[in-house]
Amino acid sequence: MAVTEPRKSLRPDSKGRITLGSLAAGASSFKAYRDGKGRIILEPQVEVPAIEAWLWNNPEAMKAVQKGLKDSAEGRIVERGSFAKHAQEPDE
Repeated sequence: MAVTEPRKSLRPDSKGRITLGSLAAGASSFKAYRDGKGRIILEPQVEVPAIEAWLWNNPEAMKAVQKGLKDSAEGRIVERGSFAKHAQEPDE
């Protein structure tokens, strides 16, 4: 396993808590595993709003969105005007 940052020595406090500091940057939570050698592995997680979870669970839709973002970034777009008249306010 490649280590991309200098190793840090972390000491748990009296309740077993460890502060990750900058190692936790960008993560909202971690999945914790213990491997066969007793090592504890923290896998950073990010959370998405429940209303957007369908996209992350639909590979075909995600691929289409990623293609659209790439096309837009590379200037392959066609102006179609405003779609505001088709928009609906979300239920509150």
